[in-house]
Amino acid sequence: MRAEIISVGTELLLGQIVDTNAAYIARELAELGIDIFFKQTVGDNPGRIQDAVRLAMSRADAIIMTGGLGPTEDDLTVEAVAAALGEELVHNQEVAVHIKRFFETRGRVPPDSVFKQALVPRTAQVIPNARGTAPGVHFDRDGHMIFMMPGVPFEMDGMMRDYVLPHLRERTTGAVIRSVVLRVTGEGESAVEARIKDLIRGTSPTVAPYAKLGEVHLRVTAKGSPEEVAGQLSRGVALVRERLGELVYGTDSETLEDVVAGMLTSKRLTIAVAESCTGGLLAQRLTNVPGSSAYFVEGVVAYSNDAKVDVVGVDPGLIETHGAVSAPVAEAMAEGIRARVRTDLGVSITGVAGPSGGTAEKPVGLVFIGLTSSRGVLHRRLAFGSEPGRQGIRHLASQAALNLIRLQLLRA
Repeated sequence: MRAEIISVGTELLLGQIVDTNAAYIARELAELGIDIFFKQTVGDNPGRIQDAVRLAMSRADAIIMTGGLGPTEDDLTVEAVAAALGEELVHNQEVAVHIKRFFETRGRVPPDSVFKQALVPRTAQVIPNARGTAPGVHFDRDGHMIFMMPGVPFEMDGMMRDYVLPHLRERTTGAVIRSVVLRVTGEGESAVEARIKDLIRGTSPTVAPYAKLGEVHLRVTAKGSPEEVAGQLSRGVALVRERLGELVYGTDSETLEDVVAGMLTSKRLTIAVAESCTGGLLAQRLTNVPGSSAYFVEGVVAYSNDAKVDVVGVDPGLIETHGAVSAPVAEAMAEGIRARVRTDLGVSITGVAGPSGGTAEKPVGLVFIGLTSSRGVLHRRLAFGSEPGRQGIRHLASQAALNLIRLQLLRA
């Protein structure tokens, strides 16, 4: 079965709200093994709504619509779809009674305009709305199923679970579509793709990369019976991990700070950080994880050269000779913060986040990361360029620092 999602609302086109409904519906349909090849977003315009429905009917078996079912003048979905299908709108007494009771139980008098929602297509089925006043509408027409639901997520969710999904489940084969997302950091999208190009060309399971700032996500997807899917996903994930090795740091919603936190906790190690250009972002990410007090001891934002000397203990001669943005200063900052609070690891970041302050020798985007432990001290020189912008450079620097910690802990 093929389905198409149509989200109605000019506010969606203007970017005033994010369409979380479509994402939710897509996930639920995938669990039923229903393919989704297209999604449409259309404004509150009768003609364009009708065009969207006709297009969806030309290529989908089930059409799931949200938005435009309320009592105001710009709620036009039911009227537009009825006109597209040549349906007459009629007053539904059961819906009218529901609306009246809904207001009465809340001690309110329903305005006349709200009863517009009691007009439904003559041959359609009403989808009950236990969480609001606007009923949903279900058409079966020429081999197509059309489900219209309110755009309010709370109301839409109830209709999906209680009505739409059970109806769709009756017409499916029991297949499911499931995915595992592998999170990769340390190489860019093109470099990662080159390592798994043959896997990306495969069809069972499919592997699709998509780039994020500082990492690449690989979505491994399979369709079939739950047992078949489990086997396909296991094989696909294993193949990707075999190719990429330590570049894969986590799965699904797992963040890099989640992984580092788990490793520090399990190894019972402590950490302290000294930051300059990132302004405390590394410390923030390390302490975003619940239970971070088990491993995080202290974070210092040593932004000025005086703070690097007075608070972290950097030799002023190093700054004078090499500059604050340099490998020797990064290593000294890491060693200084570790010695200050006697942690197992000390980490530092110093760099030029821009947009000004760069030179030919030390351009915007140049960052040095230092790390020290019982195994000694090391540094990494990274050149992010100016294109990511100030906030992007700061994020990339914190991402690289977390990954350096992860790789060090893998070898500990």
